Amino acid sequence: MEEIKALVDNAETADLGFLDSEGMPQVRRVFCTCHKGVGRHLISTNTSSMHVQELLKNGNACLYFADGDKFQGLCLTGQAVCHQESFYREKLWHEGDEMYYPGGVTDEDYCVLEFIAEKGRFYGNLGKGDVTSEMLESWDDGAEWIGPA
Repeated sequence: MEEIKALVDNAETADLGFLDSEGMPQVRRVFCTCHKGVGRHLISTNTSSMHVQELLKNGNACLYFADGDKFQGLCLTGQAVCHQESFYREKLWHEGDEMYYPGGVTDEDYCVLEFIAEKGRFYGNLGKGDVTSEMLESWDDGAEWIGPA
């Protein structure tokens, strides 16, 4: 568990996988800087982006964390939910984000995706194995959001 948690906590980015409107897989590299345990993650992004528009239609997604130096990876599968609420927007807002969102924290093109894992698969120094929903629940139970204030 500690190896998996460290992989997530130390990752600056993750790869978000989803299906486009033609059913073809797509992947986007995203900043994933706020976590709640191992199974819940927040991603700030553009509301108008292709991945958000496709995830609004079909929230099935995967989130892949990797450490190439240690040859470790974690692929989580689950659901992506788009949030416009101020709690989420303010949680991930950074000074300087006005460069991307001129309207500030309430800009219509600024949203936060919450990825909620249902299961996963891990590989690394200690071998490989499944991450079950029960494991995620036990790791995430009582966890606080870790990341920007």
